[in-house]
Parts: sequence; structure tokens; C-alpha cells
Amino acid sequence: MRELSREDLRSCCSCATWVEEVAARGPYEDLDGLRRAGESAVAALNWDDVLEALAAHPRIGERPDGAGREAAWSRAEQAGTADAGRDVRGALREGNAAYESRFGHVYLVCAAGRTAGEMLALLHERLGHDEETERKVVREELAKIVDLRLAKLWEGR
Repeated sequence: MRELSREDLRSCCSCATWVEEVAARGPYEDLDGLRRAGESAVAALNWDDVLEALAAHPRIGERPDGAGREAAWSRAEQAGTADAGRDVRGALREGNAAYESRFGHVYLVCAAGRTAGEMLALLHERLGHDEETERKVVREELAKIVDLRLAKLWEGR
């Protein structure tokens, strides 16, 4: 059995409601149980909770500074933007601004394993969503990120 601190959990999802829900279900016997708890807790979040979680995520293409676990994970997840050309980085900045103007929050995408071009194409596609569709996609992307980070946390990376 493994007990995870709230600080550890916060590095996976910075929403206080999510942290409390996942902490309350612990200790965990294995990663699968932790992942199920994380997924269930994301699914139960209200939209204000999702916005709280989004506030901790940097814009795509803007890699965070800092030595913390969450910043390091974010830099690794966004590795696909590191070698992007100036034109793609500029288009991401413009797309991020358009997205935030349209939806009122940061563009969230599970960036792990994706190139900057792929993330830009997804951003343009998602700008065409209505609010309800986009909220569903945001929640799905948040769940993917949380799942990846829970695995990293469990494995001690």
C-alpha cells in the first residue's frame, strides 16, 4: 500500500477538489487503482474545478521555468515544441490568444509525443468547436495529462 501526499498529487492536477478526492481514496495498492481514482475524480469535477486545474498549465509553446516536478513534467511533455520553427511558434502564440479569447481559458492538449505542428493543427480544429464540445475535449485532455503524471509519480520520475 502506498500513501501519496497532497503535494505529490497536486503535481498531477492542481485542482484542490481533485487532490482531496484522490487523497481520500488512498492509500493505493497499485498504479491501476490510483489511475482509476484519478480518472473518476476528473470526471466528477465541475467546470470551476476544471478551470482551477487549467490555471496551472502553461500555454502550448511557453515552457515553464522552475525546478518543481510539475514544471519539469510540463517541459518534458511539451518537448515537441522545442525544435519548432519561428513561424510555428508564432502561429501557436496567435492561436493561443485566439483560443483564450474565444473560450476564456488556456488551450489544453496532452502534448506528450506530439509535434508543435500537430498541436497547432489541433488548436485550429478546436477553435471551431462550440463551448459544450470544447469543454468535453478539455476534460478528456486533462484526464490524459493527469493519467500520464500519475504514472510518473508512481514510478518516481
